[in-house]
Amino acid sequence: MDDVTFAARRATPGSRAEGDVAARFRVLVQSPLRAGILRFLSARPGEAFDLEAMMQAFGRMRLDIDNCVRELADFGVVRRVAGEPPTFTAAKPDGPVAALLDTFLERRANVGVEDASPSVQRFREMIGRDEKMLAIFEWIRTSAKSDISVLILGPTGAGKEVVARMIHELSRRGQERFQAVNCAALPDTLFESEIFGYEKGAFTGAHDRKPGRLEMANGGTLFLDEVGDLSLVAQAKLLRVLEERRFERLGGNRSIHVDFRLISATNRPLDSFVRESRFREDLYYRINAFAIRLPSLKERVIDIPVLANRFLARYCATNGLPLDAKQLSPDAADLLISYHWPGNIRELESTMSRAALSAPGRVIRPSDIEFLHGPAIPRGDAAESSRLPTLREAERAHIIRVLEAAHWNKVEAARMLDISRGTLYRKIDEFGLEPSAPAGKRRART
Repeated sequence: MDDVTFAARRATPGSRAEGDVAARFRVLVQSPLRAGILRFLSARPGEAFDLEAMMQAFGRMRLDIDNCVRELADFGVVRRVAGEPPTFTAAKPDGPVAALLDTFLERRANVGVEDASPSVQRFREMIGRDEKMLAIFEWIRTSAKSDISVLILGPTGAGKEVVARMIHELSRRGQERFQAVNCAALPDTLFESEIFGYEKGAFTGAHDRKPGRLEMANGGTLFLDEVGDLSLVAQAKLLRVLEERRFERLGGNRSIHVDFRLISATNRPLDSFVRESRFREDLYYRINAFAIRLPSLKERVIDIPVLANRFLARYCATNGLPLDAKQLSPDAADLLISYHWPGNIRELESTMSRAALSAPGRVIRPSDIEFLHGPAIPRGDAAESSRLPTLREAERAHIIRVLEAAHWNKVEAARMLDISRGTLYRKIDEFGLEPSAPAGKRRART
């Protein structure tokens, strides 16, 4: 793989038809990631990049980058440079491969067949180099290997449905239907007819038999969005289906067997709802076999410029422009980072679309960016002093206050916090907490 001589020889007319080489090259660059890496390396001749650098540039997982680079190297358009860690640079092939590469690099970076497909378009938001997102990518791959019920937690606009569709596409059910149901928009009067379907004549206006979402999801995946908004009556009916995998259409008496994978999502605190008897405990354990929590956009600040540039490229592709027709200036990127993003990724996408539309030139400047929820918080010491604490910081401060109020009596503090003493000990060790007074003046009591 260090040399492209063998790959180039394979591509010569004497060993294989040029049409076959061209067909293989078209398949190779249909992938947006492979095409992007090829353009990235070709635009920097003489420079070599390791996998980590390309992960940072494209915001993708190491496995994805590694597979794409190796496929490009196997074809002979990328060359591995000797040394550790391995680095890669643009190759200089000859023969028909060189002509194909020149044509590809001269052509405007259009959206390829794969990139234009609906499933790939849904995954455009699923990029990131923040450690939290890299962990989520692994959880997605792990959960896709089985039919385990998945509960996706996260704030509005964080991409919960995108994650659900990604799990479905990567699973063995990926070729079957994905049925999404918005539980928040489903009143009790429509729940049975929408989920179970109905027979002809079941009620006034039921002129024909209608299959429900469960029946349409047979063999595929049923996605219940905002499952925390289901009423207790609807929860009981859903629980029965999950336990028996059978149901009857409204107005019917024939039991129908269904084989589906359940993925649920909510931005509500279901554990609190269970304690308040607003959500059935047995249903909670049924849908929460494997939980994935999505961070808010503000929790993954490092990904904001990456996502913003991706949305700009999508805007350009949609409007028939070169993918690099709109670019963020460094000041504009800093402004995006300083904003609090209450609408998360969905708000970022709409903000970038407005900025691309209003910017008169190629470069988007801070003056071109308009936020829906007021100006961004200024950066600097003033912003740091006024920023809200993170969940970890707030939890640590609250535990300290309770321990101080209990005079470091851990039994009493655990009771006040409504947690076990073992959990409190773990928190004390995790946060490195100690009594503020010297040991001679105050002794921590257990």
